[in-house]
Amino acid sequence: MTTPSAHTHIGNTLRPVVETRALSKRYGAVYAVDGLDLAIARGEVFGLLGPNGSGKTTTIRMLCGLVAPTSGSATVADFDVGTQAEQVRQRIGYMSQRYGLYDELTVYENLRFYASVYGLLGAARTRRLEEHMQALGLSAQRAQIAGTLSGGWKQRLALACATAHNPRLLFLDEPTAGVDPAARRTFWETIYSLASNGTTILVTTHYMDEAARCHRLAFLSRGHLIAIGTPQEILAQFGADNIEDVFVMLQQRDEQTATTGA
Repeated sequence: MTTPSAHTHIGNTLRPVVETRALSKRYGAVYAVDGLDLAIARGEVFGLLGPNGSGKTTTIRMLCGLVAPTSGSATVADFDVGTQAEQVRQRIGYMSQRYGLYDELTVYENLRFYASVYGLLGAARTRRLEEHMQALGLSAQRAQIAGTLSGGWKQRLALACATAHNPRLLFLDEPTAGVDPAARRTFWETIYSLASNGTTILVTTHYMDEAARCHRLAFLSRGHLIAIGTPQEILAQFGADNIEDVFVMLQQRDEQTATTGA
């Protein structure tokens, strides 16, 4: 599958959906994130990559308004994550590798619950969910108990729940862990569709073939941003043949630093 070109660019006149300036988070004497500068445009599929402990999770938690920055600033959908965290949370969706559905409820009941949590009620909720199920191919499963779905269908339902309120920004935290290749391909086709309709996607993944499908990538290492650009630009910067080689290179560097303290 070829990756479509991003239809918006940071250089245009639109305000970025995500913008961070010297964003930092310190725990004691240790910086989990140190001086992060990012700008992510509307409709981008943006990959945030790095070895364990590189700062990805802390960055996402700050952008979701769950953790206050120690210093610096960040805006998400035009709201400040430090002072307007509730407004931020109303405009984002979040999906992780952890299964977060209610097994005893039907597909529709799960969707209705999550839509209600995000403030969709009454006729507006009904219209939105009917359109949403149709768009994501879930209409035929609407009355099926979620616990009886296959892994791929559970993943699709989880994505539907995370986007039931039509968020401006969608966080995907290793969303395809444990699903088969066919389900992963279908999932990414859906992601491209959401992006083409204006949803900004920020994804973390340990599947480097998925990373290569992102419009742009940012690599973190020990809390620092060390590379950002299109997959092709990243490969040129590191002189690597593929994204997996870049990831392994960074992981080995981090392990060496942890061992030597250098």
